Amino acid sequence: MEEKARPSTVDLFIIGGGINGCGIARDAVGRGLSVALAEQGDLAQATSSASTKLFHGGLRYLEYFEFRLVREALEERETLLAAMPHISWPMRFVLPYHPDMRFEGETPTGKLLARTMPWMKGRRPAWLIRLGLFLYDTLGGRKILPATRSLDLATDPAGKALQSRFRKAYEYSDCWVQDSRLVALNARDAAERGARVMTRTRVIHAERQGDGWLVQCEGPDGLRSYHARALVNAGGPWVEDVIRNVARINSTEGVRLVRGSHIVTRKLYDHDRCYFFQGEDGRIIFAIPYEQDFTLIGTTDKDHQGAPGTPICTDEERDYLLAFASRYFAKPVTKDDVVWTYSGVRPLYNDGAKSATAATRDYVLSLDQGGAPLLNVFGGKITTYRRLAEHALEKLAPFFPQARKAWTARAPLPGGNFPHDGVAALISGLQQGRPWLDGSWAQRLVRTYGTEAETILGVAKSPADLGQAFGATLTEAEVRWLMTHEFAQTAQDVAWRRTKLGLRMTADEIAALDRFMADQGAKAATAAE
Repeated sequence: MEEKARPSTVDLFIIGGGINGCGIARDAVGRGLSVALAEQGDLAQATSSASTKLFHGGLRYLEYFEFRLVREALEERETLLAAMPHISWPMRFVLPYHPDMRFEGETPTGKLLARTMPWMKGRRPAWLIRLGLFLYDTLGGRKILPATRSLDLATDPAGKALQSRFRKAYEYSDCWVQDSRLVALNARDAAERGARVMTRTRVIHAERQGDGWLVQCEGPDGLRSYHARALVNAGGPWVEDVIRNVARINSTEGVRLVRGSHIVTRKLYDHDRCYFFQGEDGRIIFAIPYEQDFTLIGTTDKDHQGAPGTPICTDEERDYLLAFASRYFAKPVTKDDVVWTYSGVRPLYNDGAKSATAATRDYVLSLDQGGAPLLNVFGGKITTYRRLAEHALEKLAPFFPQARKAWTARAPLPGGNFPHDGVAALISGLQQGRPWLDGSWAQRLVRTYGTEAETILGVAKSPADLGQAFGATLTEAEVRWLMTHEFAQTAQDVAWRRTKLGLRMTADEIAALDRFMADQGAKAATAAE
């Protein structure tokens, strides 16, 4: 492949199209900086599409005294709700309590209790659980989300699915988010503000040259070079590889790769609340209503060996989650209930913790100034991605005195320009004049595209007007929108990242979608020549 002409010049070059890279790109271009971003695969192809899909403060992190991280995450929940009410919404979490529940004592809280209250023998008194939830309610300045309350599981519908030994529970607030859509919308907003977003483009070499970085990429258009005043390494699980093998810098900093696996089962209960289950091993898992007809259960915490791009939920992890959930649900959850599994690798900052569970979830922004600036991004939670991006720009501010101030707080993402409690009205409005659009389909479109669902449907008078049907309510009009506006190129991009319709589509339908998208991509490439 021949390299294209002289390097393009940008202020900031970002490696990585996960939530951190796309969040930084959006923030930076909105401050007036010129930005290019390269992602070796599809947007959110790795960790950012394999989360538990929650905007949450991290109730468990209070056990580790991670108060700064929890406070920042709690503050962000409502900021993000206001900016993306189509892809994020409040949820209530039910935490069953039984006085005989015991937990391992390796957390700072566990060790403190072992010293001061040894007779508890690993139990957590109710007052301690309530204190933690009080802190959870108050640390983040909650305004929209309702407060914690106690539940009588003998009378509350949430108790019906649980074993009868659970008589009491606490119910608190957190938020759901469609993680991979969050990434795509940040990338799209960045691109519409002027950033160059390149998917399926690998950075093969980066070196300091003069007062900047010379970055070489290989993608669908061949080899390209960029000259950047600063380089951001948001490579996620590949962040260490970028440091050592792309930028070729010696560094003592590294990541601890921790695999988090999830299972998706048939719908296990009928209400719309989530469960927060505590295990005797110190772990917690969630059971969450998912995509209208399913239940999502996760996550595990295992140190990951091998390539970061190919994690799978092992049989051991699947069985661990099934056994964990079955200790709470009245009806045991078995492998026959499982319809899908997925796994992601979290690139946690290697702080030397003894276990994967104890490793810090806080992010670390490391600025290398051995010449032109290189900012390496370690760790991070999807909940704090916007704050991470702000802090990244603060680190880089001395090199860009022309950059404008922070701006992203409550700034709507595409499709999110409506009130946080306006989803029902939007669904109703979308159905007006469209008797063929049932409630489930309308809800999916609004929860995916927000106000832009109206644009996608356009003047269609029937489903036939939306073009080829690919199954599970996915139509040609929607696919074309995703290809044009959200960087989708393959059926996997659409069925498993921009949406989760792969749960409902057959293998033949997904294959037909792939053929259609490949044909459209080839036509677009021919027209561009």
